[in-house]
Amino acid sequence: MKIFLKTEDEIELMRKANRLVGKTLGEVSRHIKPGVSTLQLDTVAEEFIRDNGALPAFKNFPNPFGRPFPASICTSVNDVVVHGIPDSNVLLEEGDVISVDCGVLLDGYNGDSCYTFCVGEVKPEVKALLDVTKKSLYRGIENAIAGKHIGDISWAVQSFCEASGYGIVKGLTGHGIGKQMHEDPPVPNYGKAGTGILLKEGMCIAIEPMITLGESLIRLMPDRWSIRTRDGNIAAHFEHTVVVRKGKAEILSSFDEVEQ
Repeated sequence: MKIFLKTEDEIELMRKANRLVGKTLGEVSRHIKPGVSTLQLDTVAEEFIRDNGALPAFKNFPNPFGRPFPASICTSVNDVVVHGIPDSNVLLEEGDVISVDCGVLLDGYNGDSCYTFCVGEVKPEVKALLDVTKKSLYRGIENAIAGKHIGDISWAVQSFCEASGYGIVKGLTGHGIGKQMHEDPPVPNYGKAGTGILLKEGMCIAIEPMITLGESLIRLMPDRWSIRTRDGNIAAHFEHTVVVRKGKAEILSSFDEVEQ
């Protein structure tokens, strides 16, 4: 395992990339409403990213099956946990939820963040799932400090979500990030406190709880990208890129533009 600690100059470049991700998610959020296709959202995102001098990091990103991702953002609706491919035939409906995962490459460094949106009014139990998943992200971030371990982040997410009866997707993890979108170390959403890689100042990681309303089992779809819950229940996904610091992690990405 090769973990790259970032210099302050590198962290500043990552901060700029991640701020652009936050602004892109904010731009996309303005278009999320019933009747809009997920491909329309992708067009909005790609134009915004390129207009701001960056590249959509997900576009043509290869998977283990040798299939490049065909779009600029992942648009995962309802029971799609992650990696949903934007499609002109997938139209948002009242009561849906959609997670939008966005990555950009700016000046040689990557930014990565995800937010799960409600389309109009959603059921109270779905809103509760989104609320707990988002809160669990911040529980994880509270443990992303020098001297702790990856397992402290993992356990913080797991214990908080399981206390509400939700499923933890175990086949997918967060990750290190920097010049590459996916670097070491993996950051699972389940685990044992005090175990795993020791966290050091300057480590940059993407923490991303993927939580389900029902069972946590998942299945890969024929497109070899989209991953759904096996039982068809709703999933939620929130993600921030953070820097491990002494005392308190620094969040590089932002939900401010989305939530304004």
